[in-house]
Amino acid sequence: MSTPPDSDAATRYGVVSRLFHWLTALLIFLMIPAGIAMTSEGFEEISDTIFVFHKGTGTVLLVLVVLRLGWRFTHSPPPPAPGMTALQARLADWTHTFLYLLLLVMTVSGYVRVVGDGFPIELLDWLGIPTLLPEMPELAQRMSVVHKFTAYLFTATIAAHIAAAIHHGISKGDGVLGRMWPPIGGDR
Repeated sequence: MSTPPDSDAATRYGVVSRLFHWLTALLIFLMIPAGIAMTSEGFEEISDTIFVFHKGTGTVLLVLVVLRLGWRFTHSPPPPAPGMTALQARLADWTHTFLYLLLLVMTVSGYVRVVGDGFPIELLDWLGIPTLLPEMPELAQRMSVVHKFTAYLFTATIAAHIAAAIHHGISKGDGVLGRMWPPIGGDR
């Protein structure tokens, strides 16, 4: 006799979506402190290393975001978790859309800022991938502002996203956290 399907299984994200989510989250949680450190006093002796890490990881993140968006456009998310109001479901959709938009703006603006100012992206050089843009110092400076502003807005939005997940997981215990955790497995 087979086990009856888990009622939460219908509202869980698939394993590919969960892997995209947690790999993106890991890279972001590495990128934010690196971005802060590389532009802060006290890290001058290792700032070049941090810059190389930040640029390379940002490039990986850009590719991951494009792949993730492709996956999202071709694979519908599960329905809202049981017990979520229509307003909560709409807010969750808007927040996710905003996070995708910010991820795309942040990674593209970072790329344009770096290559537009004539700096290398060592990971791409190592892979033999040429830059896609010519030097454009004026645009690069504008993209630097866009990148910084987006990073602040993105960090605030991530904090709201995490707060909502914690609220649902701890205060409400409504299974919303189980939609995305664990990254692999957890399917019954």
